[in-house]
Amino acid sequence: MATEARQVTSAFEAQEAPELDPDLMRRMLENMLLARAVDERMWQMNRAGEAPFAVSGQGHEAAQAGVAAALDTSKDWCVPYYRDITLSLAFGLTAKDLLLAQLARADDPSSGGRQMPNHFSSRKHRILSGSSVIATQIPHAAGIAFAAKARGEDSVTVVCFGEGATSQGDFHEGVNFATIYDLPVIFFCQNNEYAISVPTKLQMGVERVADRAAGYNMPGVRVDGLDAVEVYLVAREAVQRARSGGGPTLIEAMVRRFNPHSSDDDDRTYRPLEELEGLRADGPIRRTAGRLKEMGIIDDAWLEETQRRVRQEVNEATREAEAAPLPDPETFDRHVYFEG
Repeated sequence: MATEARQVTSAFEAQEAPELDPDLMRRMLENMLLARAVDERMWQMNRAGEAPFAVSGQGHEAAQAGVAAALDTSKDWCVPYYRDITLSLAFGLTAKDLLLAQLARADDPSSGGRQMPNHFSSRKHRILSGSSVIATQIPHAAGIAFAAKARGEDSVTVVCFGEGATSQGDFHEGVNFATIYDLPVIFFCQNNEYAISVPTKLQMGVERVADRAAGYNMPGVRVDGLDAVEVYLVAREAVQRARSGGGPTLIEAMVRRFNPHSSDDDDRTYRPLEELEGLRADGPIRRTAGRLKEMGIIDDAWLEETQRRVRQEVNEATREAEAAPLPDPETFDRHVYFEG
């Protein structure tokens, strides 16, 4: 098994003439556009006083769409973290589902309005509910993969986290367990270079998260997380390896966090002004759409029509979520105490 972390500046350099399904690539970009529109609406709801809290995944869309496209969402498992709006949509949640959770409505499929926003969950879609505590989902993902292997199931588990989570003990325990048993799990780090307000160089002793893979005898790859096609190609290789019994892979996708850590954060206090001003100049949607145009998979007309359709979907989801009832106060202790 390769142990050296690879630097991948272009997946097209890593694989000559990659075979790509045009329909899959279009669905991948459409998923990114929907996620961005939902994310913007959630942020607007918070700023308008309609939702008390919001967490944004803007800037992470290509990384999540790329890894989702490499998986089989009909049988694989998703263990997300709080920025995984794109990934959760790819696995089956809808714009309405996410907005119901954002507004803490009774019909919220993740928790019935009992969790904070972006704590995605769905038994039907194999999305494991997460905790607000950083990195606790990583050993859970290793456990899911261990169970799948023990049962002889043909499934792969993807678990997502930020680079700050790799400095937590749960990361190292989960990765160590997965490599010992060659488990079918993808450790997917979305590195936006800030652990809340702390830059990478102040919170970990290695230059790259992918370098950590060598300590566990597994492949580690760093990829451009602003290009969904490149992420897809790297993730596809990792999924094939996992499904064939080759064990786990650590993928580090370099992304950008367009918004503050959360709606309660002010990143102007720790990010240089020139960095904030230049963040959106080149983002995942522009980068991915440009790549697909170059390949002849989409054109401007397709992009405009898809954006129109996405806006319509999000507007309708907003109206339905706002009209949905709040949870009955009499049920506040449901799922807290045993109900015999």
